Amino acid sequence: MPTYEYECLKCRRVFEIRQRISEPALTVCDVCGGEVRRLLSAAPFILKGAGWYVTDYPSESRKQALQSEKSSDKSPDKTPDKTSDKAADKPAAKATASTTSASAPAAPPTTKSD
Repeated sequence: MPTYEYECLKCRRVFEIRQRISEPALTVCDVCGGEVRRLLSAAPFILKGAGWYVTDYPSESRKQALQSEKSSDKSPDKTPDKTSDKAADKPAAKATASTTSASAPAAPPTTKSD
C-alpha cells in the first residue's frame, strides 16, 4: 500500500497516510477541518536482482580482459624439475620469506600533542 503525504492549507500540518491506490484522495484535515492537498514526494524503491551495478554490464574491453584472465588461469602449472635437489629449494624459500617480511613497512611512531 503506498504512503501519501498531505498538507493542510489551514493549519499547515504535514502528515502521511497509507492508502490504497483505488481510494480517493483526502480533502479534509482530521485535526482542524481545513482543506488538504496531496504533496508530491519521492517514492522509495529497492533495487533487487542482477543488473543494477556497473560491474553487471561490463564493456567490451572488460569482457576481453576477463576472458584473458580465465584462459591464463586454465594454463597448465609449471611443475618443478624432478632432477632438482629438494635441499636446494628450501634455502630459496627461506630467502623469499625473509625478503617479504623485511620489505613490510614499519608503523610510524605515534605522538600525542596537547
